[in-house]
Amino acid sequence: MAGIVGYGAYIPRYRIKVEEIAKVWGADAPSFKKGLMLREKSVPGPDQDVITISVEAARNAMKRAGVSGAKVGAIYVGSESHPYAVKPTGTAVAEVIGAVNDCHCADLSFACKAGSEGMFLAYGLVKSGEVEYAMGIGSDTSQGAPGDALEYSAAAGGAAFLMGLKNVVAEVECQYSFMSDTPDFWRREYMHYPRHGGRFTGDMAYFKHVRGGVEGILKKAKGKPRDFKYAVFHQPNGKFPMKMAKDLGFSDEQMKTGLLVPTLGNTYSGASPLGLSAILDEAKPGDRILMCSFGSGAGSDAFIFTCTRELPKVQGKAKKTRDYLDTNPFYLDYGTYVKFRRKIRKNVED
Repeated sequence: MAGIVGYGAYIPRYRIKVEEIAKVWGADAPSFKKGLMLREKSVPGPDQDVITISVEAARNAMKRAGVSGAKVGAIYVGSESHPYAVKPTGTAVAEVIGAVNDCHCADLSFACKAGSEGMFLAYGLVKSGEVEYAMGIGSDTSQGAPGDALEYSAAAGGAAFLMGLKNVVAEVECQYSFMSDTPDFWRREYMHYPRHGGRFTGDMAYFKHVRGGVEGILKKAKGKPRDFKYAVFHQPNGKFPMKMAKDLGFSDEQMKTGLLVPTLGNTYSGASPLGLSAILDEAKPGDRILMCSFGSGAGSDAFIFTCTRELPKVQGKAKKTRDYLDTNPFYLDYGTYVKFRRKIRKNVED
């Protein structure tokens, strides 16, 4: 049996409401709230970035696993907002949790599915016997240009999953990937904000690839949507995953626990992993979970997990995802938000 032995999440407590952004740009806040199911989003503080978010999520995963960092043989951090263009994020995480020096480390990128890429690789290494434990992390401090639709959803947060063979809390039953070269979203070097293909990013990108990922793994596992207690898809907004679920035959009840975007916003590489962490906080032994990520460019990673009798033993060992989401949020005005996100650049090095 190979799968998740420890999991953890982290979400900054700073928030900004949709109305606060819409007020500045003269936009229609109700359309974002009703149409896209967006209410507010998380915002990283001035001293927070993908490294600090990944560290907090990794610490929570290690607390639940109860293993020594020295046993972690690989760490992969997936993000599209790594703080350095040339310097790894993963080495800092490895140092903090004690996973040095005998550790393979790499930073990953594939837009929003970089986090599930790390999970995919970590699981494969553990299953093959190459390492005893491996960690996959999805973390982002997402970017959205001032006034762009992304500014209402581009949020911050991360989730970490330690894979192993002993005391598995959620067995990986099956995995599957679906991809194509579909340029719906991109950011070239030296660009501060990504660009997107508008409506093209819906049907041709998100819906095509999530459908491909889910249908592919169901075929591989010989399963049906009704076989699962929970399902979680990538969450660029609230509307897309719920529509995808309906089209594929999943119920609102199956989706509800993992849907964080109305309050959290889109954490990009952390979106479906964070939803999975919220589900694991509530799941019971025997529950089956289907997760499918999406990354622009484009592709999806799908996993089927089965929760084991070990899960209840670790759920309370670290702070739960919804505790980060709901406890003591601190709301920012637009000016403070702009300052925190460095949207006003004073010199070329900012």
